[in-house]
Amino acid sequence: MTLTDMIIGFISGLLGSMGFGGGTALIVYLTVFEAIEQKQAQGINLVFFLPYAIYSVFSYVKSDMINKKSILPVIFFSLAGSVIGFILLENIQTDFLSKCFGVFLLLLGSKELFTKNAKADGTSEKS
Repeated sequence: MTLTDMIIGFISGLLGSMGFGGGTALIVYLTVFEAIEQKQAQGINLVFFLPYAIYSVFSYVKSDMINKKSILPVIFFSLAGSVIGFILLENIQTDFLSKCFGVFLLLLGSKELFTKNAKADGTSEKS
């Protein structure tokens, strides 16, 4: 493990715990700079995600920043989506998966560029 790997891991954990997509940054780093296959990078990301996700959930619940009524439905549907996603992943070629991930990043980035920011009072306006 290099110093760069440790720095990227720290930044990914930091961003992920704040809800800024640290996993996306980690996957991009692993596939582009470390030349790791997309499927393997996603698996590494999931293992990496677990410790800071567990800590973050407890911290957010303790700080009363999570609607406790929504926890069980979110967990249920997340697990269902994970199972379906893994089944689909076994049948998708790595090149196609990489292209889908790239399109996802482009769409997400475009949305962020062309959507107005939320107002200070918490409401948002879409352009």
